[in-house]
Amino acid sequence: MVNDRQTLDLTALTGPAGSAVEWRISDAPVDYPGALAVMEARAAAIAAGEAPEQVWLLEHPPLYTSGTSGKATDLLDPRFPLFETGRGGQLTYHGPGQRVAYAMLDLKRRQPDVRAYVSGLEEWIIRTLAAFNIRGERREDRVGVWVKRPDKGDGFEDKIAAIGVRLKRWVSFHGIAINVEPDLSHFAAIVPCGVVDPRYGVTSLVDLGLPVTMVDVDVALRQAFEEIFGKTEIRVPEPS
Repeated sequence: MVNDRQTLDLTALTGPAGSAVEWRISDAPVDYPGALAVMEARAAAIAAGEAPEQVWLLEHPPLYTSGTSGKATDLLDPRFPLFETGRGGQLTYHGPGQRVAYAMLDLKRRQPDVRAYVSGLEEWIIRTLAAFNIRGERREDRVGVWVKRPDKGDGFEDKIAAIGVRLKRWVSFHGIAINVEPDLSHFAAIVPCGVVDPRYGVTSLVDLGLPVTMVDVDVALRQAFEEIFGKTEIRVPEPS
């Protein structure tokens, strides 16, 4: 089946001329409730015209989150805290070695089209992976970005990145998560994103044989983001 998200015009997702998205990176793990509070406050400020758009790169301590389509039965082993969240999607895992990118963008100033925005996030991941010669692909019946695994058998594919978004007043928050070098055994405690077919698993860049660092991925993420969404500028750290 052809995924019509690939045919959407992504050029309208570029920000207004002269504007730049604030690019923020947190070095220490960020707890989930704290991150959610920051995102919600920033999204409200963006909607009110009081703050610039922002992409926030971070890692979380080990935890699970459940989206609006999450099912209690998808948590097989509650080994880490579970947080209910208003993003779309089902159950997923976050933890060290996974690069989470929260995108707080004003779609009114870009393209107020949820399908186009999700397609833009998919393309952001796909281009980031391409920087490491990994072919990431969309699937019409499965959320996220996938890589084929012929080494495991015919028809086998693994998920390498997840997507979950929420909009308030056309400002996005939540975003994407790319598996760089997380502990993949932690995914065994859930049914990731509700996918139960044994042919479909979870992988990471390091699992695919690429000894990349988080810094490498951050550089690729920024370059790919600017190709789709426009200019960024590094946030100056606030005085301690």
